[in-house]
Amino acid sequence: MRAAVLHAPGEVRVEEIDDPEIIEPTDAVIRLTATCVCGSDLWPYRGVESVDGPVPMGHEYVGVVEEVGDQVRTVKPGQFVVGSFVASDGTCEICRAGYPSSCVHRVFMSQIGTQSERARIPWADGTLVATPDLPDLDLVPSLLAASDVLGTGWFGAVAAEAGPGRTVAVVGDGAVGLLAVLAAGRLGAERIIAMSRHEARQKLAADFGATDIVTERGDEGVARIKELTGGLGAHSVVEAVGTQESMQQAIGSARAGGHVGFVGVSHDVALSGEDLFFSQVHLHGGPAPVRRFLPELIDLIWQRKIDPGRVFDLSLPLDQAAEAYRAMDERRAVKALLSV
Repeated sequence: MRAAVLHAPGEVRVEEIDDPEIIEPTDAVIRLTATCVCGSDLWPYRGVESVDGPVPMGHEYVGVVEEVGDQVRTVKPGQFVVGSFVASDGTCEICRAGYPSSCVHRVFMSQIGTQSERARIPWADGTLVATPDLPDLDLVPSLLAASDVLGTGWFGAVAAEAGPGRTVAVVGDGAVGLLAVLAAGRLGAERIIAMSRHEARQKLAADFGATDIVTERGDEGVARIKELTGGLGAHSVVEAVGTQESMQQAIGSARAGGHVGFVGVSHDVALSGEDLFFSQVHLHGGPAPVRRFLPELIDLIWQRKIDPGRVFDLSLPLDQAAEAYRAMDERRAVKALLSV
């Protein structure tokens, strides 16, 4: 089958690799309908994370089940499914507590690669959710967003305790940050402040429910949030980048007693214990437990109550995966969808 493979920083090729097979009785094999490039894929693409030989890429996926192992019970061949970027058994104590992304048997789908024609999905019963029927084509981008960026943005807003009467600030205007804005709105936030310097992303944030746009960053961004909130800071802050600056900006933007939901993949973030002590903020985050939210998110999409697929502003065939990576790396695209 064809798959996008990273050979070295900046070098993505679409080439033939072995077809996936059922290995464990809990596996499924799906034929992908669509996949995409994630912001976290750019870390190894840019060489920030090391690349050890040719690596199949991707961890976001939707498609049709082709084959299942003999212990799979909840999905069957012919069904259209959405899966999390983390495969989880769905039965361990951590999964039952609502954190399947920390399942004791978890498998990060980036270890398998889903920017491909087919993919093996471990722990199919605990990972995949079938849609009510085969979706209309215009719903596919939104369902694909649910696989990671929508679920991650949603978790960021939930972890930050966004809700009625609260002011929410979102640090980061990539797909996750934009969908955290959407999530905050759905959760009933009274005011949503999107931090962005890019006009197209500012417009989409406003369409998703942002009431204010802040263009400043760092200490200036914190000062602007404080100015907008009577000197106190936001009740809820979503950190959707993963850098030292973004995390400091998020913590600084929260009021005493506020909540920070951090979902940006952390790179070289070091926090001062003294600063944390005196900030009196709650920190909650990490790899989003997307599978927890998938039934609700799929229903909202199916009922056309939300349209998260709007974050895809570039759509290319799988064969043009290298251009999809370049476009996102150069910030010519918020998020690139790859049709299979």
